[in-house]
Amino acid sequence: MKITVQSIHFTADQKLLNFIQKKVDKLETFYDHIISGEVYLKLENVKDEANKITEIKLLLPGNQIFAKEMCKTFEEATDAVVESLRMQIEKHKTKKAIAAEAAKKAVLLPAEDDF
Repeated sequence: MKITVQSIHFTADQKLLNFIQKKVDKLETFYDHIISGEVYLKLENVKDEANKITEIKLLLPGNQIFAKEMCKTFEEATDAVVESLRMQIEKHKTKKAIAAEAAKKAVLLPAEDDF
């Protein structure tokens, strides 16, 4: 899966980029049809310590999912976002399975005639 990482108003070090790549790559174990991903790292100008924002958008066939978290570190925010995306992927897979099952039943059922 191709992932692009953009750090807004700062430069992310290679260690952080490798960490993000490793975490997002794990999502492919849950759903192998992920087309690509976009990661945005931002620093929020607030007095609170938890000012690091990680946003991830994943493109799936016919859909896209998005998650955003703010934490004290980018690693912590990335973990939270990846977990949120994992749950969204599971929900997406369930919906696709239900739709496929319904389509299969619709094809197998004979059409009723109104005579």
